Amino acid sequence: VDLPVDEGEDPSVGLFREYLRLRTVHPDPDYDAALGFLGRMAEELGLPMKKFEVCPGRVVLVITWEGLNPVLKSILLNSHTDVVPVFQEHWKYDAFSAVKDAEGNIFGRGTQDMKCVTIQYIQAVRRLKAEGRRLLRTVHLMFVPDEEVGGQKGMETFVKHPEFNKLNIGFALDEGLANPGEAFTVFYGERNPWWITIHCPGSPGHGSRFVENTAAEKLHQIMNTFLGFREKEKQRLNTSECLTLGDVTTVNLTMLKGGVAYNVIPSEMDITFDLRIPPTVNLQEFERQIKAWCKEAGEDVTYEFAQKHMNQNMTSTEEKDPWWRAFSGACREMNVTLEKEIFPAATDSRFIRAVGIPAVGFSPMNQTPILLHDHNEFLNEQVFLRGIGIYERLIAELASVPPCPGEA
Repeated sequence: VDLPVDEGEDPSVGLFREYLRLRTVHPDPDYDAALGFLGRMAEELGLPMKKFEVCPGRVVLVITWEGLNPVLKSILLNSHTDVVPVFQEHWKYDAFSAVKDAEGNIFGRGTQDMKCVTIQYIQAVRRLKAEGRRLLRTVHLMFVPDEEVGGQKGMETFVKHPEFNKLNIGFALDEGLANPGEAFTVFYGERNPWWITIHCPGSPGHGSRFVENTAAEKLHQIMNTFLGFREKEKQRLNTSECLTLGDVTTVNLTMLKGGVAYNVIPSEMDITFDLRIPPTVNLQEFERQIKAWCKEAGEDVTYEFAQKHMNQNMTSTEEKDPWWRAFSGACREMNVTLEKEIFPAATDSRFIRAVGIPAVGFSPMNQTPILLHDHNEFLNEQVFLRGIGIYERLIAELASVPPCPGEA
């Protein structure tokens, strides 16, 4: 929808609202519209861009600002173009109209996750170029599809592509979360998602009898064991002032399957859990525990994974690390207070870290409720505009990190 820019509105806000109106929403995201918009941004910035079709209909677009020494490791500014579905009946306004209320709150799917960051990257680079800045290191702005559906046809595939390696990335910025307080949250690692189904076979029979060794009895034991562990982790989180959600393992029962008729005891039943495991947990030991729980539940109880991530790479947040020193130092000079956390869910950063590239998740949104994937997702225009200035400083600092050992 081509709506006029509000009179007197900051051009960056107008650009943000324009991008929000593009319906890059699953299950049928309009990626062509996003690519057209981003191509126009590349032209306005006067920077070259490349498109890589990593899967049919799934294109990664990269805009490159070459540094003074392009041999050095580059800086990656990553964002995804897709957004999750909406339930319009629960929204105050059309989720794709980018309505701005009297308080300057902009409502729309993607305001926090993560179309804001896309425009902030672009406008930060625009400002730096307008100032005549030339940075030491090359900066790549990358826009990827399908992050919201797991990234298999986006970043997960692209990091294995020869063209990704040619980007010569040394450090990456990706999405984070809003922070309701004064501080800004920065994420240096992610929990591993394990989607596991436990198969419980048992003796069938008529529904009028006390049949021994049933599938339901085994499933009951599994349910109690997993949910008992869930309660322990929940208590650990609630009784510690030091722990955040990303520091504990969450366990949620998401599916139950079994039965063919009211009066027939089923010969098999399945129970599925969504586990999110911190990178500090010994994953091999944890799987051994799952095997033991299955064995305790009864004979022939087995499990299989629909998803099992094993990446435990974490980005250094020690001051001796040159990337973190540049990032945290710039934040201190801007009076930006950082709260370091493990990301509780999953982003494309996990694929970047998995290939050995340090990455942090950071979306400069403080004094903002966390509303990603929620109804009435919004971001205040002043928070958004301040974020551009924050990125302007961060990009300049990161792209000015002196050559590290091993670099030219």
